[in-house]
Amino acid sequence: MKSSYTDINSKAIDGWVESGWEWGVSISREAYAAAKNGQWSVVLTPKKPVPQAWFSPLMKDGGLGGAKLLGLASGGGQQMPVFAALGADCTVFDYSEKQLESEKAVSEREGYAISIVRGDMAKRLPFEDGAFDIIFHPVSNCYVEDVRHVWNECFRVLKKGGILLSGMDNGVGYLTEEENPLLIVNKLPYNPLKDEALYKRCIQTDGSIQFSHTLEEQIGGQLAAGFVLTDLYEDTDGDGIGEYIPTFIATRAVKA
Repeated sequence: MKSSYTDINSKAIDGWVESGWEWGVSISREAYAAAKNGQWSVVLTPKKPVPQAWFSPLMKDGGLGGAKLLGLASGGGQQMPVFAALGADCTVFDYSEKQLESEKAVSEREGYAISIVRGDMAKRLPFEDGAFDIIFHPVSNCYVEDVRHVWNECFRVLKKGGILLSGMDNGVGYLTEEENPLLIVNKLPYNPLKDEALYKRCIQTDGSIQFSHTLEEQIGGQLAAGFVLTDLYEDTDGDGIGEYIPTFIATRAVKA
């Protein structure tokens, strides 16, 4: 049976993690200890730290005591350990087995509890309505064709007044290819499922199937799902075209 594109992406990310992928390297004991002592930061996009004020009003006495937090496509043992150190009740949801193995390893190393769920965010999330106070969703919906589905599911599983913190690319990075990152060779939208030649090229290069999404799909999709946008910032990874223009956006939205 032919694998779905999300299955392909899961296996690709497993391979990247085994090769030392930046976003698959778990935090150190020292970083976890620092978070326990109130010195911490997390990222939704490659470079800029998320403002700690974005966690308000859930932050109390410097922690997230008891807040139910979903790390959506947030495996790898990078952000969840920080939130656990701050006292949040954490659930991590990811489709990469290797990313989830890292979460388990860090939780066992540091001795905290975390719910680890493997699943595909392109499908209905396996959580009840209103289950979480906050969703932390770093750049990852580029691996899903229908991003509006993701926002609808986020809205469903958040409590009223719950906070959605999201990282996303703005599509600009898909105009170029890695071997010549300043030459525009692709058109947007970038969708390998609708371009056979592009699909083959993706499989032959990094093995993943990725998608560009417009701001209408990203921010407009959050608004259409029912969220109220309260803040945003831009970021870049600093490589290729990203040396000249922001290529990522982070948003804070609330379920009204």
